[in-house]
This record gives sequence, C-alpha cells and structure tokens, in this order.
Amino acid sequence: MNVLLATAEAVPFAKTGGLGDVCGALPRALARLGENTAVILPAYRSALKSGQALNSVGSEFAIPIGSKQVVGSLLESRLPGTNVPVYLVRQDHYFDRPEIYREQGVDYIDNCERSVFFCRAVLETIRQLELRVDVLHCNDWTTGLLPALLKTEYRGVPHFEHLVSLMTIHNLAYQGTFWHWDMALTGLDWKYFNWQQMEFYGQLNLLKTGLAFADAINTVSPRYAEEIQSAPLGCGLEGLLQHRREVVSGILNGCDYDEWNPATDAHLPERFDVNSYAVGKARCKQALQEELGLPVDPRVPLVAFVGRLSDQKGIDLVEAVIKDWVQHSDVQWAILGTGEPTYHERFALLADRHPHRVAVRLMFSEPLAHRIEAGADLFLMPSRYEPCGLNQMYSLRYGTVPVVRATGGLADTITDATDAALADGTANGFSFQEYSPLALSEKLRHAVTLRETQPEVWGRLLETGMRQDWSWDRSARQYVELYEKMLARQRQAVLN
Repeated sequence: MNVLLATAEAVPFAKTGGLGDVCGALPRALARLGENTAVILPAYRSALKSGQALNSVGSEFAIPIGSKQVVGSLLESRLPGTNVPVYLVRQDHYFDRPEIYREQGVDYIDNCERSVFFCRAVLETIRQLELRVDVLHCNDWTTGLLPALLKTEYRGVPHFEHLVSLMTIHNLAYQGTFWHWDMALTGLDWKYFNWQQMEFYGQLNLLKTGLAFADAINTVSPRYAEEIQSAPLGCGLEGLLQHRREVVSGILNGCDYDEWNPATDAHLPERFDVNSYAVGKARCKQALQEELGLPVDPRVPLVAFVGRLSDQKGIDLVEAVIKDWVQHSDVQWAILGTGEPTYHERFALLADRHPHRVAVRLMFSEPLAHRIEAGADLFLMPSRYEPCGLNQMYSLRYGTVPVVRATGGLADTITDATDAALADGTANGFSFQEYSPLALSEKLRHAVTLRETQPEVWGRLLETGMRQDWSWDRSARQYVELYEKMLARQRQAVLN
C-alpha cells in the first residue's frame, strides 16, 4: 500500500504541538509494518534550518491562486533513521517566516492563500513525480482543500483515479475559517460554497471542506470521535459529522517509546524500568526536588502538570486546587509550560508566595519535561476536552500515576482506580467526570490517600501502567486496517 501523509507539521522539520509528533512518528510505524509511506509538508523556515539533508527534486511548478500563478519547487529529505521520503514544498514568500501559523499571537493574514497553495502543490507533486499513491492521508484544516480537489478537478485524472482520501481531525476547535471572498482563491466553483460542503455561517471553512469531501474521517481517539458528533465539542460541525457518521472513526495516537522510555532516557539522573522503579523513581524525585528548589522529602506527594496554561487543559481547575491545598495539605506542586498571560501571572504569584510548596517554570523544556515525568508521583490532566493526549501515556510508562478528567483520549487510556478495577488489575490511574475544582480535588485526595495508606496497592497500580503498550506500532496497525477498508469500499463502488 502506498500512503502519502499531507501535513503542516512533522518532527523534526516543523512542530507547534501534537500534530508534529504524530506526523513524524506515524510514518515510521507504517514503514515498519511494510507500507510504502511518504510525508509532504511546507518548507518552513524551521524545516530549512532543521539540520536535515535537503535536496532539490523535480522542476519548478506554477500553482493557480485566484487570478495569479505562484511558482514553487520541491525539496526532498528523509525522516531521520529511516528511508521514509519527506517532500517539502518550497515557496519562500509563503513559508519562509519566523513561525508556522502566526506571529506575536496574530494569525498570518494570508493563511488561506498559503493553505490553498500547499494543497495544490501536493497534488502537483504527485503528478510531476508520478508518485504511486493509494491513500492521501490529510491532517487538519491546512490540508482540508485536498479531498475537495480530488473529488472535483482531479476526478478521473491519471495517477488520481483510484486514490482515496482520509481526513484526520487532531483538534476540531481549529477549523481554518476565512471570509467568503477567499473562496475565489481555491479555484473551485462557487456552487460548492454551500452549507453542506464549504460554507460555514457565511464564511469559508477549510476543515469542513475536508470533512465533506473525504472518503473517510477519523480522529485521534474513539471517545473524541463520539464526542464531536454533538455539541459543544462538535464546534458547529456536529451536524456534518452526524451525517457522515458511517465513515467516522477514532484511532488513538501512539507514544514514541524510543523517545519516552525511562530505561533509556538520557535526560534522567537514574534510569529505571518496571522492575527497578522503586530505586530509580526515588532518585529521580530527589533530583527533581533539588532542581526545582523544593524540600527534599520522599514522603511528600509531588504532583505535576506539564502543558499549555490554557482553559482547554483545565489549568483553571489546577490553579483553584493548588490555592486551596497549599493552605492545609503537605503536597508539592511542579508546573511546567507556557500559555495565557493571565495564568503566567497567577502561577508566578503562587510560586512566589509558597516557594516550598509550588515550583513553576514558565517555559517549555523537553529535558525538564522528561525529568518531571520521572520524578513526580502524580500527573494532572483535568482537560475540558482532549482529542487524544500524550502526557498521560508518558506518565504511565514513567510510573507517574495520572489524574485525568474522563474526556476524549483520556477516557480511552485511563481506567479509574475503583475498588473493582484495583481488584481485577485493570486500574492504571484516577479519573473524574464533572468539570469542577471540587471533582478534581476529591479525586486527587483519593489518590494521595491511597499512596499514603496502601503502598502495596499503589505499587500494583503503578506497575499496571508501566506494563501497558500504547506504542505507535499498535496505532499504525489500526491505520492500516482503516486504509484497507477505505480501498475495499472504493473498489466495491467501482464495481457497482
């Protein structure tokens, strides 16, 4: 099977979030399963400076953007350590910029035009290089025009007759919505600007476009695939997703165990696995307390949060619980991340007022994130919504017990430590339903109490998580099944 992943991000060429991790890891896993896989993304400034070998390929091509022609070219590389080709669409006016989508918190005004150019360049790359592609795997709104182009302009064109498209939603909240006159940039007939296909409350919506025209739709967890078919998590597209529910599915993202493995992690002061965590985690906790300026005490629970300081991640709940607990509970808190300025101020103030209880680092540091995962006792993810989530998977492998809100991928990966689940050995963390500080506080209290009063049960809970497999190989096998189902459906349609 020949699979081409079209994306705005792929590690190590470009990344702002989880999309980059997914599109850097999934192609590797597909290749390990024997699938012919390639990746295509824009040649952003970050990609040009990534240190990866880049070679020119093919010739220049002209892409129609509204009434003008814009010239681009192609570079080729490989995913490091693999033979997976990576094609980079070069057009410096569009892509040689300091950031990928926005600068200083403001979206680039020509984001629609940039996306149209990239999508048309993807199809031109297939044509020019005569690539064999069975499945065009599109990711998020920046690639939303691709399924529409395939169903309209490219229908029956050589190299495209049997190609099917998959639209993966990584976060439905980001839809690529632009004013209606940008429809002219797409080059598609205005007849498609209707409420069933490309129009969204008078605007052009590129993610909706992809969802309307793709042969299949999936998202990054089974629970999220259900949640987005109704309000509020459908973000206005729940009607379309309900209409297409027969081709909507969910596949959990995987965890890159080459990168996130406490037995081999170079960022840790001491490495460990499920058989040696008692010593290894204790050493990592001591080192983390020293690094963060917290009192070194193995008995005190160390609770961590790593991620965006935003309401989506439930940081308002975390703030409320810390403010309450620092008054009466002997618990330490480690916060790492950046986000909304108001939360920067509030958490900085908490750390200033309670330096022996609260450690805050308003930055992102990959090495520190690893050390927090290894040294903490509990990890908080009380998200309002979470399409998949990866930190809970990292925490499980590192023996740091997750406390999560049961939504999206968090619900699919974390089994609450009820008496029954503890008894049958399926519990791997703690989860709650209601989005409130009280619900988080009560569940966290349950976790802290279990750790203090039943250390043997706590050990079994921790070991259950460390032994689970949330690898990309597991996810890739499910993607192969989905691709095969799409191709079989298309073959059946041709026969009919």
